[in-house]
Amino acid sequence: MRYQRQTSLAGFGEAKQQRLQNSHVLIVGAGGLGSPAMLYLAGAGVGRITIVDDDVVSLSNLHRQVVHTTAHVGEQKVRSAAEALHSLNPSIIVHDVAERLNWDNALRLMADVDVVIDGSDNFATRHIVSAACARAGIPHVWASVLGFDAQLSVFWAGKGPVYEDIFPEPPAPGSIPNCAQAGVLGPLVGIIGSAMAMETIKLLTDLGTPLLGTVGYYDSLASRWDYIPIHADPAITQRLLAAGPVTAEPRDTTTLSDGDLVIDVRTREEHEEHAIPGSFNIPVEEFQRGALPSAIIDALATDRRVVLYCASGIRSARAVSMLDADGHHGAYSLRGGITAWLEAGEQEARQHPVR
Repeated sequence: MRYQRQTSLAGFGEAKQQRLQNSHVLIVGAGGLGSPAMLYLAGAGVGRITIVDDDVVSLSNLHRQVVHTTAHVGEQKVRSAAEALHSLNPSIIVHDVAERLNWDNALRLMADVDVVIDGSDNFATRHIVSAACARAGIPHVWASVLGFDAQLSVFWAGKGPVYEDIFPEPPAPGSIPNCAQAGVLGPLVGIIGSAMAMETIKLLTDLGTPLLGTVGYYDSLASRWDYIPIHADPAITQRLLAAGPVTAEPRDTTTLSDGDLVIDVRTREEHEEHAIPGSFNIPVEEFQRGALPSAIIDALATDRRVVLYCASGIRSARAVSMLDADGHHGAYSLRGGITAWLEAGEQEARQHPVR
């Protein structure tokens, strides 16, 4: 009865349903794109779903990350998502991995996976997903949302293009805005995440024609899809299949500790409006001039951790990259910036109110 509405479809039937039951899908990211994708795959009866994400649920997630609820604010996203999927369909197996996908765990996590859904929000992770999928010989469904527009495609090394055929290298840290900076509407990620689930079901059941060799570009304000053909470059695929890590991961942190040298790289006006207590203000423009205060250089030369922050993590990531380029390695960017830090404080206050 649970699957009757889809098994009654012409060309689907119980044979396709059994293929879904026997399948294993890895979902990278339990956020805006991953939320609708995993809900529809669980509802459709995909037998095993593994969710990988190291983030926690925040209040600002809820307008678009519909797998989570207000009651789960402050909890690990993978735990919240697993609970929701089990409530929707108790017959499936859900693995929750509260880690960030990186080169050390990617191939292990993909060992017996049939399809990967890439719902990550940074270029470094997307390149890791692409290379790991290519080496594992499995397809991955990718999408990206920015503002009112989105892109969607299927990549499969040896059978079509790979992600690097469009984006050969990760852009400079902080050069591309994320949802925290550019904004995003919930229904847009709902549309694209649902489309990712549909592409996954097509791949698992051999239904229809997957979006392989094509990028679907969706303009939500015009309610219009355009389709752009892309072609595989065998040389790019071969480079992707070569041994070794494919990209350096962003060096960031979600926590602050006593003893950290905390630097606010926003403008003076922003710092004066509100700042993390104990932090110093050095606008990112001063990093570009190369005249860095000795306190930063001295801290990086010792075991003292240096953490840079801005509003959402964009400018601080760029500042870390500038330090690296000048030969001063070891600084961290505070992921999500002061916005995430303030949200974490609000969550802590709600969970442990002062009596």
